[in-house]
Amino acid sequence: MKLHTEPASALNTVTAYGDGYIEVNQVRFSHAVAFGPEGAVAEWPVKAADQITSALLRQAAGLPEPVRDPLAFLDEPDTAPALPPNAPEVLLIGTGSRQRFLRPDVLRPLLAAGIGIETMDTQAAARTYNILMSEGRRVIVALIPTGESQ
Repeated sequence: MKLHTEPASALNTVTAYGDGYIEVNQVRFSHAVAFGPEGAVAEWPVKAADQITSALLRQAAGLPEPVRDPLAFLDEPDTAPALPPNAPEVLLIGTGSRQRFLRPDVLRPLLAAGIGIETMDTQAAARTYNILMSEGRRVIVALIPTGESQ
């Protein structure tokens, strides 16, 4: 399906999607991708929603793996990990042709850091991303093409 919106110049925009592909800035991808309004469109090593881990969500969001001091919880039990200034407000996950919810333990680290996560089918995630991106929101989207093994 072609999306007929006026793309914001120089910003990554989902321009089409269909069975087995996602098109960003009129470049077609046949694999899962993760990207934000600016920067590269990165391949995301996921073929199905049940393969998504906390580490892959961090990768999609562009967040480094936290360095953990095993005794830090003794000093600061209620402190969320510090996020870089370019951290997204929300991470949208397109899970293919059907919405698949992710396990709470997979979501917990990003939610604890203050990043919202929404899972929806890939078509809805692509449309939602375009809207949020056009509003200037700090959003990242990770999309699994429909037609991939679900």
